[in-house]
This record gives sequence, C-alpha cells and structure tokens, in this order.
Amino acid sequence: MTNPIPVLPAGKLPHDLLAQLLGELPHAHPRLLLGPGVGEDAAIINFPSDSLLVAKSDPITFATDAIGFYAVNVCANDLAVTGATPLFYLPTLLLPAHTSSEASVRSIFQQIAQACVQLGIVVAGGHTEVTPAVTQPIVAGTLLGAVPRGAQVTSGGSQPGDQLLLVGNAPIEGASIIARERREALLADGWSQERLERAADFLHTPGISILRPALAAAGSGLVTAMHDPTEGGVATAIAEMALAAGLCLTIMLDAISIEPTAAALCRTFGLDPLGTIASGSLLAAAPPAAVPDLLHIWAGLGWEGRAIGHFSGPGTEIQATCDGQPVPFPRFPADEITKLWQ
Repeated sequence: MTNPIPVLPAGKLPHDLLAQLLGELPHAHPRLLLGPGVGEDAAIINFPSDSLLVAKSDPITFATDAIGFYAVNVCANDLAVTGATPLFYLPTLLLPAHTSSEASVRSIFQQIAQACVQLGIVVAGGHTEVTPAVTQPIVAGTLLGAVPRGAQVTSGGSQPGDQLLLVGNAPIEGASIIARERREALLADGWSQERLERAADFLHTPGISILRPALAAAGSGLVTAMHDPTEGGVATAIAEMALAAGLCLTIMLDAISIEPTAAALCRTFGLDPLGTIASGSLLAAAPPAAVPDLLHIWAGLGWEGRAIGHFSGPGTEIQATCDGQPVPFPRFPADEITKLWQ
C-alpha cells in the first residue's frame, strides 16, 4: 500500500518552504529595491520620470494544468499591447485545502519562474495561501511594466479608415486548454496521443505570448491601437476595439485565421472558435499606407499578419461578411470554453 502524499495545512506556506521557493524565482533587477522575502509585505520599485508605469491584474480560472505559465503570459500580453515592457510580477496563489501538496505548489512556482525567465520579468512580491475557499488552484497576478512617455498605445485609438489586422492564429490558447483539460475524453473519442500532445503544446509552440510582435508594432509607431484577444475570443476582442474607439467596423469573418487542430477541438465540444479564449493572437489597427510595413516587420519575426476589416465613421455598428455576403456578427455573452465545465 502506497503512502498518501502529505498535503499542506490551511494558511500560509511554512516559512522554510516559502523561503526556498522564493529563492528559485527570478527577482534580481536594478529597479527592484525591495523584493520578495519571508516577512516582507510589499515591494519597493524605482521608476524613472521619463517612463509611464503600466499595471495589469488578471486571474486564471479556466486552466488548472500549467496555470502559472498562463498567468504570467496573459498579463504580459496585456502590457505589450500598450507598448509597455513587462518588468515586475506579483502573483497571488490560492491553493485548495486538503488536496494541495508541496509538489503541486512547487510545480506552479516553477511554471511562473519559467515564464518570467522567458519574457525577462522578475518576481517582485506576491502571496501564497492554502485555503478552503477554493476547490482548484487559482493564480491572480499583477504585472507592472514601463513605456516611454508619449509612446503608449491604447485599444481605443483606431481612426476612421484604419484597417484592422490580425497577427497569428486563433484560438491557440483555447486549443491548449481543451487538449489539457479534456485529454481522456478526446483519447476515448479517437484522437491520437501525438495530436493531443501537439495541441497541448500550443501553449509553448507557437505559444500564447504576443510580446514580440506587439512591442515591435508599438516601437514602429505605425499602429493606432492594439488589443489582446483573451476571454471571449477574437470576436469579443474585435467588438471591444470598436466600442473603445466609438467607431463602426466592417469585418471579414472568413479572413480570420483559425488553426485547423484548434477548429477540430472546438468542433468536438460544440464550441465556436471565434468565441473561444484566444491568447496567442494580436489585433492591431493602422492606416492603410502603414499596413505593408507592419506586415513586413511581423514577417521578420516569424509572425503572419493579415487585414480582416476596416473602421469607418462614429457609431456602434459592426457589419460582418463571409464569402462576400452579409452575415450576423457573432456575439458571446460568455467564453465558449466555459461549456467544457457545464
């Protein structure tokens, strides 16, 4: 008979374990004057006057596998579309009582560390707690970054006549979540292990980070607006850009690139890929004359971009076409991925 895995008691992590875990996180940065440590309650960060501080908080609630990696990248993407370089991450980990072990918390810390190292981010602080208030691990993180004063980009900066561009494919993030969270059901349905492993690895290849194409676009000065499609999918992100700008929009739904395996995974569970969580793609607006240069910049980074629509005068209307014919623009009151848990 095997011995049960010891679980962590409710409350804060033991001091020796916490000190060891914190020591394994990246936390060396010249602007970080006081970083994470047992007994320290806040970070102290020095920001120069020629920069703007950009902050983002986001919880991860859909995924359980690789939750730490998701948490860092989702926040980093939201900073990147403002033109900001992400610098300091402060995660809050809420771990379920009676099931959380030292091994499980180590795994989440390792995922956070891996993502931060890949993106050049350091961990400035945070909080970890075992609590009966949750039934699965939750990571809610805050990420701080900096953008040169006057160089910031918003989601609502689109101008009449701008083209709307999509970089990457959708829904990469959703496909990875489906493959990870519904693996056994998919194997039973005839999916091969190799195909599922490839889909699960979409988290890393092609990856859910759009840091490089977003910062390259912001640095070029060619974009008027950018947005990161996440919860609600590409369709919801498109509607949010139009709403933020107060402009009408014409969108070609068949120009939106859907990754074939992602489409098949969505179809298996009755999900619309346009409304499925879609980190790993980037929406950007730019004047028509700037589009060729932007596409060239992205191609040089290994990213394919394409025009999928254009903005017109003030208003709230979104007109959609498919194969040149008018169709209703899809709206999603909740992300399609939530159907996996219904």
